[in-house]
Amino acid sequence: NQILPCRDIEAKVSKMKIGVVVFPGSNCDHDCQYIFKDVLGQHVEMVWHKETLPTGLDMIVLPGGFSYGDYLRTGAIARFSPVMGAVKDFAGKGGLVIGICNGFQILLEAGLLPGVMLRNTSLNFICKDVYVKVENAATRFTNRCESGQVLKIPIAHADGNYYTDPVTLGELGDAGLGPLP
Repeated sequence: NQILPCRDIEAKVSKMKIGVVVFPGSNCDHDCQYIFKDVLGQHVEMVWHKETLPTGLDMIVLPGGFSYGDYLRTGAIARFSPVMGAVKDFAGKGGLVIGICNGFQILLEAGLLPGVMLRNTSLNFICKDVYVKVENAATRFTNRCESGQVLKIPIAHADGNYYTDPVTLGELGDAGLGPLP
């Protein structure tokens, strides 16, 4: 399979209002702001974890970083932040929510997704590019890609193995929530 970027994404992304949640210790929030605002031309609002969500958001991003220092389990404290109730309500109404790195772990800890993150089998921190195949190009996150397309994605984590039981994983796929293996 040829490794290609998804189809002309900048030209085809309609204008969205995106809220990027900032937790104490987050370190990728401004990276998210840069990509969505400066690269993709979207309207971005930074949302401090103690604030309420702005009205009219099309998507919420929980960025990577070390929320609250991750002294317990990754994301375990951030799930109690005041903004998370509104994030849950937004997701419950069908709103787009994406969790990147630590943000994904916060989604798990908050109960917005089933499953857990496991330590890397090597027990080492891993920072490298990986190649993933788009299994479902019909989701809101992958509809600019081709089914079967291989994407090059950078990873950096120590707890990067998402696990849930096979039945739940199948249900996520059936619901369009599992576009990449």
